[in-house]
Amino acid sequence: MKKPLSQVLIDSRESIGVRGRSSSISIEPIDDTQELTQLRQLYQLLIQPIAELLPRDANKKVIFIPHRSLTLVPFAALQDEHGQYLIERNTISIAPSIRSLSLTHQLKQRVQKRQNELDGFIKPALVVGNPTMPEFSSVQGQKPERLPSLLGAEQEAQAVASFFEVQALTGDKATLAEVNHLFTGVRLIHLATHGLLEVFSEDGPGAIALAPSSNNSGFMTTSDIQNTPEMAADLVVLSACDTARGQITGEGIIGLSRAFLTAGIPSVLVSLWAVNDVSTAELMIEFYRNMQERHLNKVQALRQAMLTTMQKYPKNPKKWAAFTLIGESE
Repeated sequence: MKKPLSQVLIDSRESIGVRGRSSSISIEPIDDTQELTQLRQLYQLLIQPIAELLPRDANKKVIFIPHRSLTLVPFAALQDEHGQYLIERNTISIAPSIRSLSLTHQLKQRVQKRQNELDGFIKPALVVGNPTMPEFSSVQGQKPERLPSLLGAEQEAQAVASFFEVQALTGDKATLAEVNHLFTGVRLIHLATHGLLEVFSEDGPGAIALAPSSNNSGFMTTSDIQNTPEMAADLVVLSACDTARGQITGEGIIGLSRAFLTAGIPSVLVSLWAVNDVSTAELMIEFYRNMQERHLNKVQALRQAMLTTMQKYPKNPKKWAAFTLIGESE
């Protein structure tokens, strides 16, 4: 049965080097030709009718508020009849709803106040990469298996940590208890690991894989996130698979991105599909280089990182277009 275009059949589900498993909400692989055809069709449906209204200055931001299944659309990768991707023309961010625009602005002001209160004690970043992986089974009754290690995520974490002159948490050190301990006293949170949709809590689907410990299986769930004491971070980057996905509602998606917004984070960078370990590391390093060295804001830094990574994978948007910024762009 053919899936609707709004489901965006981009995910290749490579068998190795992928930062997550989400078999319960899987997407069938397609070849590059089909992929580009669908991106052009989506452009004609969603962008062409408003193309003349979009800013001609590529640095001016366009905010999309997608409805229901349109939240799965990679707007950056939509392609016009000339083969130009939308991200080449516009700077793009996402908002779950009209109401959320005001909410995330309020969250930004609250976070800035919190950061000022912690001035002198707050650290620049918490960076996690390739923790010792927990065991997991997506099939009830099946013996759990250890999630595969992610070398690219560890290298990414080390590189990101160097931008902020902090020590990355990797391996056995990246436990839920340690991450929770550091959550409330940092300006930025970067988690490079596996993302899973099959793990459910009372607050919705989604979990981030961390190192197991004596009193925790190694998964940070949406409930864990929402129950975190007041955080001071103005950006959380979930450099993992499917972290933008979850239960689709009229007010956006209930999942990991919503959990961090609910916890008071004004900006969340998340992925729409199962991302490749190597190309994700390349994109993320460029993203932070743009912010730290070029002093671009979050959404501009993401756009430039996409454009740089695109040069290496010009006909393969699944390697560079997965990540989307939800919330405040500056």
